[in-house]
Amino acid sequence: MSGMVTPGTQRTDGSSVQIGALVPLTRPGWVEAGQHLLAGLELAVREVNDAGGIVGRPLELVVRDTAADPQKAAAAVDELARLGVAALAGEYHSVVARAAAARADALGLPFLCSSAVLDALTEEPTEWVARLAPAQSHGWQIYADFLLGAGHSRIAVAAEPSVYWASGARILRDHLAPRGGTVIELDMRTLAPTAVCDALVDKGATALLLLAGHPEPAVSIVRSVRRDRRLAKIMIGAPAGQPECAEWVRLLGEDGAAIPFLRYLPERLSPLGARVETALCERLGEAPSFVAFEGYDTVAVLADVLRSHGADRARMAEAWPRVAVEGTRGQIRFSRTPGISVWQWAWAPVQVVDRDPADLDRFRILHTG
Repeated sequence: MSGMVTPGTQRTDGSSVQIGALVPLTRPGWVEAGQHLLAGLELAVREVNDAGGIVGRPLELVVRDTAADPQKAAAAVDELARLGVAALAGEYHSVVARAAAARADALGLPFLCSSAVLDALTEEPTEWVARLAPAQSHGWQIYADFLLGAGHSRIAVAAEPSVYWASGARILRDHLAPRGGTVIELDMRTLAPTAVCDALVDKGATALLLLAGHPEPAVSIVRSVRRDRRLAKIMIGAPAGQPECAEWVRLLGEDGAAIPFLRYLPERLSPLGARVETALCERLGEAPSFVAFEGYDTVAVLADVLRSHGADRARMAEAWPRVAVEGTRGQIRFSRTPGISVWQWAWAPVQVVDRDPADLDRFRILHTG
């Protein structure tokens, strides 16, 4: 089972095979995503160990909280490397995963990134890092196609400053412009949520995308727009997936419905996916998000690599192109993809979904890519 090994402690028995897990578990990290990611990682570790471990040796997670802080994540990678982990797993936030990937690459430590989507996860191509989540350009282009298909060509984005949000806005603009779409950027450093409403009316936007943090300012923006009668027909969207989490509904109630977002699940789960879904439900006490499945699949891949190539870091990294693992969302293989600097699963299934206004716990699939 997972070991939350505290900083500075060394393993004593030397018998387990250890994987370092990077997870946002405290604010300003997206804590709910971190909890789901960890639940998936832990469930898969338990199943690996129930099936005999890694050639008779138990698999153990050494968990570190990144708290959405790139410097904290880089320090955790250094520490985990010193502790002797065979590989790194996890992380949800793209800017944090980028810092972790840079350190893993520099140290020669295999890192299977579970959930972060930024295309340029490392500055230069690397052999050490692989990724399960679809690259941002892939998912957000599918989202842009959904917007056009739904009749939206004047799209406002309420954007906070970050590499991730800036990259998302650029992907949308580049994909929409040749098809007659316009992206209007609203700078959330200078606009209060109520001022966003005036800007939307002034610019004639038919859709507003939340390129901003959860819960704030995203929740306040939604409340302001929903209460403005001038904007009764505007569509609010959240490509980064803020409405996926249960906290969204607790904070917004019915105002949080009908806000389309990206998630990385198939229309129908395989028998493995359905079994894992049931186990994750029991573990979390709620329906698992796609992030929990990403966590499970991460350990499934690493366990397969460890069984076939051992715990030598260089041999593990050399194994990325030979991976062929049945995950919860399809067959996982890694390849070199144009514009992506890491070994990439091309691609996990992509959906645009929203919460059903008639049943907030139900997701409606609006578009698949």
